[in-house]
Amino acid sequence: MSAPRVLVVWCPDWPVTAVGLDASTPAAVVASARVEACSAAARAAGVRRGQRLRDAQRHCPGLVVRDRDPDAEGRLFETVAAAVSTITPWVEVVRPGVCAIPVRGAARYHGGTDREAAEESLRIHVQDTVVERGFDCGVGVADGLFAAELAARTSDGGTVVPPGGTPDFLAPYPVTVLGRPELADLLPRLGIHTLGAFAALPARHVTSRFGADEVRAHRLARGLDARPTAPRPPHTDLTVTTEFDPPAAAAEQVVFAAKTLAERLHEALAAEALACVRIGVEVTDARGRTQSRLWRYDGALSALAVAERVRWQLSSWEAPPDEEGVGGIVLLRLLPDQLVPDEGRQEALWGQVTVSDRIMRAAARVQAMLGHQGITRPYPVGGRGPGERVVRVPVGDLPPEPAASEGRWPGRIPDPAPAVVHPDPLPVRVTGADGAPVTVSARCVVSAPPHQIEVDGRVLPVTAWAGPWPARERWWDPARFRRRARFQVVTADGGARLLVVEGGRWYIEADYA
Repeated sequence: MSAPRVLVVWCPDWPVTAVGLDASTPAAVVASARVEACSAAARAAGVRRGQRLRDAQRHCPGLVVRDRDPDAEGRLFETVAAAVSTITPWVEVVRPGVCAIPVRGAARYHGGTDREAAEESLRIHVQDTVVERGFDCGVGVADGLFAAELAARTSDGGTVVPPGGTPDFLAPYPVTVLGRPELADLLPRLGIHTLGAFAALPARHVTSRFGADEVRAHRLARGLDARPTAPRPPHTDLTVTTEFDPPAAAAEQVVFAAKTLAERLHEALAAEALACVRIGVEVTDARGRTQSRLWRYDGALSALAVAERVRWQLSSWEAPPDEEGVGGIVLLRLLPDQLVPDEGRQEALWGQVTVSDRIMRAAARVQAMLGHQGITRPYPVGGRGPGERVVRVPVGDLPPEPAASEGRWPGRIPDPAPAVVHPDPLPVRVTGADGAPVTVSARCVVSAPPHQIEVDGRVLPVTAWAGPWPARERWWDPARFRRRARFQVVTADGGARLLVVEGGRWYIEADYA
């Protein structure tokens, strides 16, 4: 059975729009020194998504760079979702920049009885409504969410794929559009370059050769939903609700409650052997106004993912409680909307839950109290100094791409890595045997071998040293240009330290033991 007819609204380069830049400005939104999104003007200059920032600036010297702001993306996209909800209230937010509505009822109401003409009329009506709010968009209609988004991305502003024609529409697309890099790397090596070729593989062969995620990708290539719907409704009402008395004025309080509700919902789903991939979030304020949104997630919605979407939804309501303000939240309700069979997961031996699950639940609770940046996880990335080779990502956010650690990084200190990296380097005085300060010239010539260092009132003789490792960074940007050199020294007390000299001043950047 084919997937239901879906209309998708796609706003191009939404992360760029969310930070206040337009398509005519050569701009890029970055995270972990990688381009996450770029404007049309930047693409015309050679900037591409996934590029390292310095490569993007080499292609486009006048590139305007902004850090990615997920909260701003969710808050601003509420304007688009609200515009679409004037046409039909059943709006599903796939992610900031993409939303969808079911076609059947809306097309009949707005377009008439002729199916194809009605769908095209609805597509144009939705597109005009969003454009009137000041946002460029493409609108597509097809069988299933995946095909409808590709239809919205066509060069002419979107198209309507005829009913039953989705497999033929998808067939010419490369396998990279599935958004699964490992699969996109493997399939061409097997001689499979397009979705049509991938869809032609028998489902039983894909199931026996690949995992569950690849099976879902195969269903998408065939024009089906990624997951089949649940064969039966749940035995009980799985809706979970919490009330706030007095009204919750802070978004973090509601987000924390959302995590708790999501955990209760997941326990109820587990008892029914079901998973939820689309959830309804209903928020009611002190004035009796209710805002409802459907949120989809590529995979089962975790408690943290639910809370993140509640935070996005609340971001558009964060206004002072004046006559026009919200005045606080009094009710939060989570409604599981699209249920699929639970595919299960691998548990630890003896029936224990994996340690990572317990850690994530504990981290989610603490993060709700301390804020989104309260708990982070370290990930290795590219860089020369020890403090630059690790980036801290808030728990629940996507880790940096593996490509972020690529590159030779001339001037990078050799392994092993230091044991302790000081957040603020410690000032130190380095002198030679004659007592004169050791200097390093622009050509990295050391004036004298380091003989001793003075730190915190202590004088420590140097027994061994190595270096320098020079680094000349961001030479193209006068405001951020840096020239420095690093040394490894071992002192008479048995300690090993990483020293850095910059602008004639010495610092202890890290300790090895």
